[in-house]
Amino acid sequence: MSCPMLPRDRDLCPVEGEALLETGRRVLRQEGEELLRAAGRVGDEMVEAARRIAACDGRLVVSGLGKSGLIGRKIAATFASLGTPSFFLHATEGSHGDLGMVCRGDVGLFLSNSGETREVLELLPFFRRIGAPIIAMTGKESSRLAQEADVVLLAAVEREADPLNLAPTSSTTLQLALGDALAGMVTELRGLCQEDFALFHPGGALGRKLLLRVEDLMGSGERLPRVERGATVSEALFEMTSKGYGATAVTDEEGFLVGIFTDGDLRRFLERSLHPSMDAPIEEAMTLSPKTIAPDRLAAEAVLLMERHEVSVLMAVRQGKPVGIIHLHELLKAGLA
Repeated sequence: MSCPMLPRDRDLCPVEGEALLETGRRVLRQEGEELLRAAGRVGDEMVEAARRIAACDGRLVVSGLGKSGLIGRKIAATFASLGTPSFFLHATEGSHGDLGMVCRGDVGLFLSNSGETREVLELLPFFRRIGAPIIAMTGKESSRLAQEADVVLLAAVEREADPLNLAPTSSTTLQLALGDALAGMVTELRGLCQEDFALFHPGGALGRKLLLRVEDLMGSGERLPRVERGATVSEALFEMTSKGYGATAVTDEEGFLVGIFTDGDLRRFLERSLHPSMDAPIEEAMTLSPKTIAPDRLAAEAVLLMERHEVSVLMAVRQGKPVGIIHLHELLKAGLA
């Protein structure tokens, strides 16, 4: 059976396309205006909330119900991704046993637009009993939640953005934005850097970009193509092709890098010689002072170096001696280029 109240069972209103588009634009403008009003309203309470979260020895416990609960889940996830231990506590489940996850040293962040949500209020005595600070995010300063909180973040809006002024739209957008602002402030207080962020995202492209080092991808040991100065072009070509990198390091008798021989060098050698001999010494074909990189540098830096100098291979060098080779292909496979 179909429900007679569902919109698909009614005739659609004859709204012109431009008028319908204006409704969407009006929603965006309304929500944007509420965010601007909030930006001009917030003050020391945001600083106090950020400092309490940054200084806590435990976790940030975010709780709410309904649409505020959905926003709370996102806020908790944002804090966790930025290095602040955080989890979402469903307000109903909390009063039925899940409060056992909350510990002394935690900080509570409670979301309720009305500030009177019964399930949220029922959690407050437990937080008071264990001495955990309470931060309220509510649209009503006079609400019970606001009165019982240590810090109040006002998320009041002049109107919801939907045409009926009924559905949580502007209010939930503001809650989410306040959560983002708070997370940004805590991140600054804790001095989080890009490398720290990557630690929490090792499986993503950002983690790979920020954590992988050249030594994690380079060919080394027996995989490193290398010939000594004095070798012939033929010998260098065999070494280059047998290792599959399209290049080989050229070293002196003590193992220090003096040049590189690539397939591009081979083409240029053949083009400029009237009677090219594959028995010619490699010094006649190699590139002096090749571009190099330290093995402990980020692989992302190798990509930038290759782009800047328009090369596809770099020698990884430690104290003047080649210890590895990295090709653009490895960087492509790792999702860095």
